[in-house]
Formats: sequence, structure tokens, C-alpha cells
Amino acid sequence: MFNKGRDNMASIKFNNIYLNDYLTLSGPLESNSKLKKVELKMDDYYYGEKTFEKAEAKMQRVVINRLLEKNKLGYDDIDLLIGGDLLNQISATSYAVNNIPISYLGIYNACATFPESLIIAGMSLNEKNIKKVMGITSSHNLSAERQFRYPIEYGVPKPHTSTFTTTAGISTIISKEEGKIKIESATIGKVCDLGIKDANNLGAVMAPATAMTLQEHLTDLKRDLDYYDLILTGDLGCVGSSIFKEYCLRRYNLKLKKYLDAGCELYLKSQETYSGGSGPACLPLVLFNKILTSHKYKRILIIGTGALHSKTFVNQKSPIPAIAHAVSLEVI
Repeated sequence: MFNKGRDNMASIKFNNIYLNDYLTLSGPLESNSKLKKVELKMDDYYYGEKTFEKAEAKMQRVVINRLLEKNKLGYDDIDLLIGGDLLNQISATSYAVNNIPISYLGIYNACATFPESLIIAGMSLNEKNIKKVMGITSSHNLSAERQFRYPIEYGVPKPHTSTFTTTAGISTIISKEEGKIKIESATIGKVCDLGIKDANNLGAVMAPATAMTLQEHLTDLKRDLDYYDLILTGDLGCVGSSIFKEYCLRRYNLKLKKYLDAGCELYLKSQETYSGGSGPACLPLVLFNKILTSHKYKRILIIGTGALHSKTFVNQKSPIPAIAHAVSLEVI
């Protein structure tokens, strides 16, 4: 069911859709961060491959196969595979699923790709022929650096507004079979920008889109902030999350109290990751390995935040558009 609120933003109420299981693979830095739990981990960024890009594709393939093994499932048991990453033409995901005999939808909303996959999975499960869906995403610090800031610029100082791309792979299984995490509702964001051109300040780029999606979610579903035990944004970072809170207050009169940003909750200060974590894997990595393992929250609203830029448009001095998708989870 779609509800159209202000600015024609679509919100959806799902009927008995569950996130049944998940698996995470953490990079070298992420394995020694603030995470309370680490499932699989990488000892180095090459992960046994010759390039960072091939390593990222391997990361996805590993979490796909290990999650299936964990649940005693085969490829034939999955009706649809939905996933994406940060690389050109979502190439890491496409190479990861090469020769895997599952119908595949490649998606891209930058760092908002994970909640986008949950939304599409929930909608797809309304079809009779689709009973189990697998979602995948990943990000790799060095493959992202090569693409967005080539040549790799380690050793060169960055502004404090910069974020640090998370290295991790994530897989999920979504179905109508009752589980411990219910995907209750969602709000699909829309692309907007306020004219910001600084690719080293993506938190500021994404903050307005995030605030707009939050406001529309609350309006469409007739809820207030107290409905949720926690609002978790994707990767605004510490600078961007401060802007987000101020923007919510000034623009929508929303005073956020029960709020965290995954980018701020991942790394230790000693790891020197500037404004914090980013990347499509940042939000689910923190959600699964820190937020859910704390057993503190029953109603969680996750908002994935994506900067929809490319090196080409940034070099042409174009403003950077952004998007944010919200998904309401209920821990049973």
C-alpha cells in the first residue's frame, strides 16, 4: 500500500515481511573497531586477490555462499537476488553473482543501497512466485578511493569533513516466513540537492535529503519521534549528523534525542577516520554487529543516505544530488 504525503513521497506498509538472517564480513580496520560482534573478517585488503575490485567481488560471493550454508539453503531456494555497490556500473556485485543461477536485480543508490534492497525485496515478495529474496551489498575503502579520488591519496591530508569508506560485505535473507526482525514499513526518498559541490563534505550533501525523508515518513504514517526506540542514519558521519540534527530542528521542528549515525558508531577515535565511516556497508554493518547485538531497541528506523555523484560531474563543478530511504524494523 502506498501513501503519498507531502512532496509526493511514497511510504509503504508491508504485510508480514521478515529479515530472516544476515551475514557480515568485516575489513581489517572494521574488525578492530567499536563493533560488539564480528562474524567473518579479512586480514588484508586484497583478500587473496590481485586487485581491490576483485577482492570486493569475492567479499560479496563469500557472504552469499556462507549465508546460504548457514541456513542450509542452495541457489535453487532463492528466487531473487538484489544488490549493489559503489563501483562503476555496480561491477563488484555483477562479478560476484556471475554464474550464480539466481534471478538478479542490480541496484544503485550509493550508500542508500542497503535499505533500497530491503524495500524492493519487500515489494517483490507480494508476488506468488517469489518466496525468498537475498540482498547483498559491499564497499571497499581502496576500490572506492581508486574510483572517486584517483590516484589513491594516502599521505595527503584530508579535511575533517571527509568520511572513510567502510570495508565490508553484507548479505541478507528476506521472506514471509516469520522471524525475529520484521520489516514493518518504509519511505522511498527522492533526489534533491541544495547546491553543495564539495565531495569532501558528503555529510552536508546528504543531511537535507535525510531530514526530508524522516519528516515524510512520520507524516505519511502518522507517527512522532517517540514511536521509535532509535533512529539510525546511514553514513552522514559526525559532521553530517550534526548538520542533520540542526536541519531537522530548524526546518521541521524535530528534536532528535534517540538518534545515532552508523558512521559515527563504527570506528575508534584512535583509528583516525576523519568524520567517521561511509559506504553502502556502513549502515548494515553497524546495525547487525552493534545495534541489534545490544538488545536495547525494539522499534528501529534506519535511514540509508546516498550521495549520487560521480568523479566526472564533480570535476565539472556540478552540485551533488542526494537521496535517503527509510525502513522501519521491529525486533520481535
